[in-house]
Amino acid sequence: MIVTTPDEFRSQLEGNWLTADSAAVPRAVFLVEPADFSLSRQAALDNAYMDLTVGVNPRLAIEQHRDLTDRIAACGVPVIRFPGRRENPDDLFPNNVFGTIPGRFLVGAMLHPERRQEAQRADIRAFFTDLMRYREVDLSTRDLVAELTGVMVMDRSRRLGFCGMTGRVDVAGCAAMHEAFELALTFRFELKPDEYHTNVVMAVLASRALVICPDAFVDPEVPAAIADAFPGHVLELSREEKDAFAGNCLAVTFDDVFISAAAWRALAPEKKRLLESWDFNVHAVELDEIEKAGGSLRCCIGEIF
Repeated sequence: MIVTTPDEFRSQLEGNWLTADSAAVPRAVFLVEPADFSLSRQAALDNAYMDLTVGVNPRLAIEQHRDLTDRIAACGVPVIRFPGRRENPDDLFPNNVFGTIPGRFLVGAMLHPERRQEAQRADIRAFFTDLMRYREVDLSTRDLVAELTGVMVMDRSRRLGFCGMTGRVDVAGCAAMHEAFELALTFRFELKPDEYHTNVVMAVLASRALVICPDAFVDPEVPAAIADAFPGHVLELSREEKDAFAGNCLAVTFDDVFISAAAWRALAPEKKRLLESWDFNVHAVELDEIEKAGGSLRCCIGEIF
C-alpha cells in the first residue's frame, strides 16, 4: 500500500498491522572505490550540495574511502569493494543504483546519463546474479525514474518505506520500488525543491530510531507523522546539521552507526548524547573530500540483505 498524506499514514500505523519480521540491518555491504576522483557536472545540475569551483584531491578521496571500508569491516561486517571507473565520477555512491532484499538484486532507473551508464556494470550485476544467485529486478529498462535507497529510506524490519519526491524519482518509480523492495507500506511525500535525495534529510537506524530534518519537507505534518512511527527515538536535525550531512548516516549492525566526521562535529552536543543514549556505538569517519561530490557516508554504502 502507498499512502500520500499524513492522515493516511497515521491511520495505517494505528491499524497496528505492520510486523517487524524482516532483517533490520544488512548481512554485508558493498562499496565502489573512487577512481581519479572528480565532480560530476551532470549531478551538479540538481544537487545543491555541490560546488564545482572547489578543487579535489583524488588521493585523499581514496584514502578516506578505504578508511571507511576498514572501519566497517572492523565491526565484523563483511565488505565487498568494487573498483571505480573514471567515466562514472558518481559511482562511489552505489546505493542509488544497486540495492537488495533477501534473494533479490535491484537495479535503479537513474536520472542522469552517466548514472544510467553506471547501472549497466556487468561486474556488479554478475556478482549478485551469478555468484550470489540473487534474482535481478532491472528498473533501468522501464519508463520511470527510481534512484533506490537515495530516494527511498526504509525501516527494513517492518518493510516500511519513505519516498521523498524530487527529480530523482517519479510516481511510477515510487510504485516500482514499493513492489521491488517488497514493502508493506510506503509513505510518498514532497521534499523542498532544493533537496535531491531523501537519504540526505532523514535516516532510519536499525529500524529502531529516526534521524530527520523537518525543515526539508514541504508539509510540516509529514515529518511529524513519520516521527510517530518511532516514538521516543527521534532525533530532529536543524537545517545546518542536515546541510553537514548529519542525516546521511547508516546503521551497519544493530548497534553500530556510521556518520561522517563533519556531520558528527556539526551535531549539537545534546543530540550526540541522545543518539548514544539509544545504545548506538557511533563511528565518525573523515569524508570531507568525498562530500565535495554532493553525498556522504550513507551514499557510499550499498547494503546486502
